[in-house]
Amino acid sequence: MDDAAMMETATAGSAAVTLTPAAANRVRLLMDRKGAQPWVLRVGVRGGGCSGLSYYLELAEAPRAGDTELDAHGITVVVDPKSLKHITGLVLDYSTKNLLEGGWKFSNPNAARSCGCGTSFTPAAHKTSER
Repeated sequence: MDDAAMMETATAGSAAVTLTPAAANRVRLLMDRKGAQPWVLRVGVRGGGCSGLSYYLELAEAPRAGDTELDAHGITVVVDPKSLKHITGLVLDYSTKNLLEGGWKFSNPNAARSCGCGTSFTPAAHKTSER
């Protein structure tokens, strides 16, 4: 089975966030560790990091007003309106390759460039201002 068939895209309107099976499994493990609450995965960006915007992931008790709710592999993924424009098309993966290269991996078509560690990026909209 190819990678595209193994990933499940969560969509709402034109928004899309994709979790790989490895990412979904890791989220489930983290949810199990937190307890019985029916958690949701909040995915977003905030100002900061080496490249302008930093990704964040957190387990939340419920969506907030205005959030876009998505479903991927049975996990409810929520994205706030400000983050949505920066992460539409994001593929979220989790790697256990080794201690140095493991962890969360963000593949974002909206990033003009990313920092070396891969947790922050410059939005593509800022590409023209770099000239």
